[in-house]
This record gives sequence, C-alpha cells and structure tokens, in this order.
Amino acid sequence: MNLPNWITVSRLLGVPLLLYLLDRPTNQLRWVALAVFLVAAGTDWLDGYLARRLNQVTDLGKFLDPLVDKLLVLAPLLMLIQLGQVPGWAAFLILGRELAIAGWRVNQPTISGANLWGKLKTVSQIGAIALLICPLTALSPYSLMAFWVAVALTLVSGAIYLFQGLQPTK
Repeated sequence: MNLPNWITVSRLLGVPLLLYLLDRPTNQLRWVALAVFLVAAGTDWLDGYLARRLNQVTDLGKFLDPLVDKLLVLAPLLMLIQLGQVPGWAAFLILGRELAIAGWRVNQPTISGANLWGKLKTVSQIGAIALLICPLTALSPYSLMAFWVAVALTLVSGAIYLFQGLQPTK
C-alpha cells in the first residue's frame, strides 16, 4: 500500500471516533467532533493530491477513496438523525444515491474518478455536515439550508452520473 492509500485508511479510522463523540452531544465534544470531521474530510483532498503528484494513483485508491468518503458522510448523518437534526427520509435519499452509484461503479469495466458534479456533491455534503455538527446555534438556519443544498446536489449528481453511464459509447 502506498502513502495516499494509507491516508485514506486513516480517514476511515476517524469514523468510529466521530460516532462516539456525536453520541455524547455536549458542546465541548461537538467541537472535538467537528475538528475530527474536518481533519478527516481534509485528508480526502490530501490523499488525492498526493496520489496524482507522486504518480501513485491505483485501482485500490480509486475504489477505497469513494467508499471511505461515503462512510465519512453517512456515519455522522445517521447520528444527526438520531439527534433529531435532520429528517431520516432526506438522509435516506443521500444513502440511496450513494449505494446506487457504488453499485453501478462495481459493474463498470473501469473505475472512473468523480466528475465535477460528484465533487460538488461531496463538498456540499461535507460543508452541511460540518455546519450541523457545529454547536453554534446561530448557524442552525444556515446548516439546514446547506443540508438541503447537499441533498439536491446529491440527487442531481447521481442522475447525471447515471445518465452519462447510459449513453452509448462512441
């Protein structure tokens, strides 16, 4: 395993810690959870940058990176449902899209990277979850708006990905 893949795996190790912290919703632990989430999310950029820069892009990395991204997004969303901050049905739309695209990708002959819409989706999800984790109540209206933007971009990016995949190859 190369350095970018190790960084991806380290991001995965942040998920159980994040769940533990969010299960104890004090303001202090929410700040720690926010820091863990942002560091883990930041490594998503870092591992991709290093993989390209060091010419260490691998099929394992192309598979593992989006999988860990999904876990990093879905785990806190489940906790935010439990805490009553987001509706379960909306989180299910995100989960459904992620599972559908992951299933679609598994059946493709080559593993492709994310397109612009997929990257916008990921950034919007990370931003919304960060705002939802943040214990500042003044951000609550903005965090919900960001969440609904993330839901919309998640659905749009999924539809675009499937539409492009259904196009005949030339």
